[in-house]
Amino acid sequence: MEEILETYTATELEHVKVWFKAASTKDFPVDGGACIKYKDKQIAVFNFARLDKWYACQNVCPHKMEMVLSRGMIGDDKGTPKVACPLHKKTFSLENGENLNGDLEAIATYPVKIENDFVYIGFSE
Repeated sequence: MEEILETYTATELEHVKVWFKAASTKDFPVDGGACIKYKDKQIAVFNFARLDKWYACQNVCPHKMEMVLSRGMIGDDKGTPKVACPLHKKTFSLENGENLNGDLEAIATYPVKIENDFVYIGFSE
């Protein structure tokens, strides 16, 4: 199971080599998430309309290794945008992937840009 987590590595904006055209902005629910596939990765993409921001992270929750984060609830924790796993409510920062419960490793996050009503996710490979 650990090999699944090894396929996900956070990408900082300055290390983006590929901007993957994921989908139209209309394909994502307002104040919610959806899953896209990039190579062998499932990526959760969130349209956080209340903040007028977009976020992307790995879709796999490291707690029970389920591909469910895209179906999680989004909100904030003391000003930090977060997603809560729909299964066991483990929460992660959408900005840097930090586990806000403090009991798991961080998840991988990815830069997002919107151009001409399309969502692009940044990857380093």
